[in-house]
Amino acid sequence: MIYTDLAFLNEAKTPCEVCGGKRFKDEVLAYKLNGKSISDVLAMNVGQALELFEIKEVVKKLQAMSDVGLDYIGLGQPLSTLSGGECQRIKLASELHKKGSIYIMDEPTTGLHMSDIGHLMEVIDCLVDTGNTVVVIEHNLHVIRNADWIIDMGPEGGSKGGQVMFEGTPKELLKAKQSLTSAYLRN
Repeated sequence: MIYTDLAFLNEAKTPCEVCGGKRFKDEVLAYKLNGKSISDVLAMNVGQALELFEIKEVVKKLQAMSDVGLDYIGLGQPLSTLSGGECQRIKLASELHKKGSIYIMDEPTTGLHMSDIGHLMEVIDCLVDTGNTVVVIEHNLHVIRNADWIIDMGPEGGSKGGQVMFEGTPKELLKAKQSLTSAYLRN
């Protein structure tokens, strides 16, 4: 793209006259994989690319992106156009198939849509199922309900907190009288 600064107006973008916006010279575009040029591949989203590629290493990375709910992301899409939640999921996708690691997530649901929280929960479950330890600091009741083990700190936040109010499973937390979290989960 050619960017033209128009002073007080928004800058104008026009396709490059040499490549027509394809980002590559004709000699590069002549190389094909399954009938697709690099420009064709970069115009695909993750879901479409999964159908095209058979190379194990490429499929593994694309599948991780799909597993975190990013099938719609364009392969050639600039990172600057992604939301914060999408960037977080890309980071998670890069970690998804590692084993024996410890992950600490500090309020990972902040700013996420409810459907994105569901995807995040699936990713966390996948990390745990593959032998990883995931520690999540969170206030979202949906996340708390799905935890294997809870350590509830309180009795309040900040300087009025810092004591372990409860430690155990979500089911046991429902019976904990001293926990504010328990009261919210019961409702």
